[in-house]
Amino acid sequence: MSAKTTALTVLSAALLAPALLVAPAHAAPAPPADAKGQPSNAAAPAPPVSMSTVGGSLLGQPGTQVNLLPGAPALPANLTGRSWIVADAESGEVLAAHNAHWRLPPASTMKMLFADTVLPGLAKDQVHKVTDKDMEGVGPGSSLVGVKEDHEYSVHDLWLGVFLRSGNDAVHVLSAMNGGIDKTVKDMQAHAEELQALDTHVVSPDGYDAPEQVSSAYDLTLVARSGLQKQDFREYCGTVSAKFPGLQEAGKPRDYFEIQNTNRLMTGAGGIAPYKGIAGVKNGNTTMAGSTFTGVAQQGSRKLLVTVMNPDGGGANQVYEQTAALFDWGFAAAGKVKPVGELVPPKSADTSSHGSPAQSHENDPSAAGKETGGGAGTALAVAGGVLAVLAGGAFVVNRRWPRGRRGRGEELI
Repeated sequence: MSAKTTALTVLSAALLAPALLVAPAHAAPAPPADAKGQPSNAAAPAPPVSMSTVGGSLLGQPGTQVNLLPGAPALPANLTGRSWIVADAESGEVLAAHNAHWRLPPASTMKMLFADTVLPGLAKDQVHKVTDKDMEGVGPGSSLVGVKEDHEYSVHDLWLGVFLRSGNDAVHVLSAMNGGIDKTVKDMQAHAEELQALDTHVVSPDGYDAPEQVSSAYDLTLVARSGLQKQDFREYCGTVSAKFPGLQEAGKPRDYFEIQNTNRLMTGAGGIAPYKGIAGVKNGNTTMAGSTFTGVAQQGSRKLLVTVMNPDGGGANQVYEQTAALFDWGFAAAGKVKPVGELVPPKSADTSSHGSPAQSHENDPSAAGKETGGGAGTALAVAGGVLAVLAGGAFVVNRRWPRGRRGRGEELI
């Protein structure tokens, strides 16, 4: 069967604009949630008194860190995330943060690290027949896209299943293709360390709750920024809906069924208005982690990354509403705040030149497979609206490394 190129499909909608009310520059820690992600009447778990200072010393301090200049809008009121961060996606400047390095369960936002690690090494038109062994270890209650044993899927299909439906079944199959779960976890941990995402400890590649599996708002933002250098990563996380391969019977055409992205700021599901300029990246929700989300959006020439971890109360939409409020604030505050830190470059990055985009496999098509060839079950995108930012895959984040890497403990204001 010949491959059919996935059309990047995203929705265009009016800007969600929550009121930006006055809030103190250094707020108290967020309200608590218990181990199941539910509001708790017990004493609030407090962030560590001292956390990592990667990216600047202020980011290692508990509470809200922001330095408003004259004319800057106040931070949104009623932010309840245990941890959050607002950063410029290209310069890496951190505009504001709250407990940025608090090590917390990441849920399926861990799949960003999985994709950034594994995606470049698998050709997208490669086809794999799923075995029973591939599916071993998929946790009970996992989010699934519907991968079936003894059926064939292209790598392209499986990545759509990972990004759109957060399919742990697709993660396990891709991990098997990468050499197995244990190797994939080791690869992810090594990649996190290369990115200087040092709050992150990987136990499972899909983000399924596991003891000691943690990341931070800072690290998730760092990982998202790295992933967004890759054209395929941008394509998959920016796809709203697609058709996924279904039953495969000899002598009959392959069935397909529609899957939709679970990112509500992109789709408008659950009563959330699609956010103007949204371009990805990944949401998550588990018992231990509560709701987590990392998003990227562009308005004008500015591109922002926002991560929110475990907001208290308000149901499933809180993580999206608070992300939208922080996007609104970030776009309004750009140029009116002093950065409180930075997203550091990878250990191996050449920081001698300023403004050059990082290298990625999108500049070397052979590394990720070319848009040719066949592959049974290549997913077909469903046409939707086109968001100006992402039309034709035009959304690109070019990391601008600082001329000299700042020390981890240097205060930036």
